[in-house]
Amino acid sequence: MRVEFDRDTCIGMFQCVAEWGDGFEKDEDDGKADLVGGEEVGEDLFAVEVPEGEELDAKFAARSCPVDAIVVYDDDGEQLVP
Repeated sequence: MRVEFDRDTCIGMFQCVAEWGDGFEKDEDDGKADLVGGEEVGEDLFAVEVPEGEELDAKFAARSCPVDAIVVYDDDGEQLVP
């Protein structure tokens, strides 16, 4: 499972941090979240493989984002959330 995070779209509500504290962290300086361990795969687009056992947290983080800045894909590349 993979998560993609569009940091430019992020508005800093930090629901993702509340839902998946190991996957996201607050960047108080920018007022946006950061995807922990995320690799930049495009302009302000970051991706990371979800560690085993954290899949549900990743899905909750994506569902809780008010601006749909987080997308979750399964291992076949199919979009699961949002």
